[in-house]
Amino acid sequence: MRFSRAFIPTLKEAPSDAQVASHVFLVRGGYMRRLAAGIYSFLPLGWRVLKKIEQIVREEMDRAGAQEVLMPAAIPAELWQESGRWDAYGPELLRFQDRKGADFVIGPTHEEAIVEMVRRDTASYRDLPLNLYQIQSKFRDEMRPRAGLLRGREFVMKDAYSFDRNDAGALAQYDAMYRAYQRIFRRCGLDFRAVEADTGAIGGSRSHEFQVLADTGEDALVACDTCDYAANVEQAEVAAAQAEIAGAVAAAPARVATPGQKTIDEVAGFLGVPASRLVKTLVYVADGRVVAALVRGDRGVNEIALRKALGATELHLARDVEVREACGVEPGFVGPIGLRIPVVADAELRGATGVVVGANERDAHLTGVDLGRDVAVAQWAPLRLAEAGDRCARCAGGHYRAFRGIEVGHVFFLGTKYSAPMKCTFLDEDGQTRPAVMGCYGIGITRIAAAAIEQHHDDHGIVWPMSIAPYQVALVSLQPGDAAVRAAADALYQELTALGVEVLYDDRDERVGAKLKDADLIGVPLRVAVGARSLKDGKIELKARPEAGASLVPVEGAAAGIAARIQHELARLAAAAEVA
Repeated sequence: MRFSRAFIPTLKEAPSDAQVASHVFLVRGGYMRRLAAGIYSFLPLGWRVLKKIEQIVREEMDRAGAQEVLMPAAIPAELWQESGRWDAYGPELLRFQDRKGADFVIGPTHEEAIVEMVRRDTASYRDLPLNLYQIQSKFRDEMRPRAGLLRGREFVMKDAYSFDRNDAGALAQYDAMYRAYQRIFRRCGLDFRAVEADTGAIGGSRSHEFQVLADTGEDALVACDTCDYAANVEQAEVAAAQAEIAGAVAAAPARVATPGQKTIDEVAGFLGVPASRLVKTLVYVADGRVVAALVRGDRGVNEIALRKALGATELHLARDVEVREACGVEPGFVGPIGLRIPVVADAELRGATGVVVGANERDAHLTGVDLGRDVAVAQWAPLRLAEAGDRCARCAGGHYRAFRGIEVGHVFFLGTKYSAPMKCTFLDEDGQTRPAVMGCYGIGITRIAAAAIEQHHDDHGIVWPMSIAPYQVALVSLQPGDAAVRAAADALYQELTALGVEVLYDDRDERVGAKLKDADLIGVPLRVAVGARSLKDGKIELKARPEAGASLVPVEGAAAGIAARIQHELARLAAAAEVA
């Protein structure tokens, strides 16, 4: 493609709402443009990247035995009502009515639609197993879309769904998809971790997230430094520990005035005690029931663990009005002593003495508290978020290291969560009717593009892995008005194209500096510059992005050498994908 004919509107300035590198460079590099909050149009460069990623995904899904389909974006509400998700999914589900008043949704995911497709035409165990996938735009009405493609409302996703006769078959497909995902992300040139995760709104009993490691990642992860256990901190198991809080205990807790001290750090500093000697009391609503959760002052509450401990489906922090009604206390001053609501305490606090808690009145705390004596704890459970340095709960010998991650893929073992209520059944070998056992497997195509940039960029722009770059070579004519330079650049363009190399040929009558900056911004892996000075010696300039220096290579044989270099890099990525 000649740059002079291409639609690549690069920008010098970043958009005002861009806070992460991928958002900045995708807009500045002419890859996408904002249409509405969290909704973007993809320009030719952006679409080329997405199609590259899609092709890798298709190849690996097909290799793993899945078959591609395409389902409608608009799904009748009765299917969601049949599965039970119509009321459970939440405000992210975009609902609308057609002209006849019938309710529909724009699919954020397609479990209901695929079950409807499969149940119509599978009746016998001989029809299973099946694994069907599609690549399609989805919509989730995020309350606060941000970070460009990392937290948008409309996005491109690959979603696959497997149907099996029994758990063993379903778990085998789960493992096959797990391995396919590893190959996909390695071929895309990403450094990632597969971590255990919560099943969330999708449901099911087994789940792994594939997280691209990046400092800008939304998700906090931990991984053991000894075994292969890794998990999202909200899912990570915390090894049981003896209480480390043992302070002086008085005959009864003592009230201490703490005027103006609201945060844990402020109260700890005011009282001259470490934050670990304070106990936080957080009020939640679990399936309509108000409860209090206790954790050490320097810890965070793992809301997934709390929800599971309570056996709840829905959980949220209590609103101010709910705190006042349930506790009779102003929000921010709640303590666990004398509460009229159930108290659930983190297992780490069992046996804690001499701690500080809220006094259930403004600007006051209680010291010298013995939790076992003074607090009516209804339930003890592991409630705290895992942290770096915690002992691994799986191997008991290692410790956790902390990472930030961007989720680009998720695999779920669903069991019969959807097939049973929606009557997706088959007759087994004994003539018995059984629900199909399902799995589902998602990959964010647009998130892969953004995550790759978060992991591969510098101050000048994007540094695309060869496998997903919009073009493999940026060919820059430094003096397009010079007949010899133009002829050499044109010839090299034709030669590279004939060898199957994808070339973005910058033939514009622009300043050299502007051309080179655009090449760096766009992030094409190899840059070839043809200029009058080096051409006099029969050479051209070759530079890999983001290497600082360039090398001079003979014009003769340059195209073949560049093509071979590209194939070598693609082969390296493909070989890395096969590593177990």
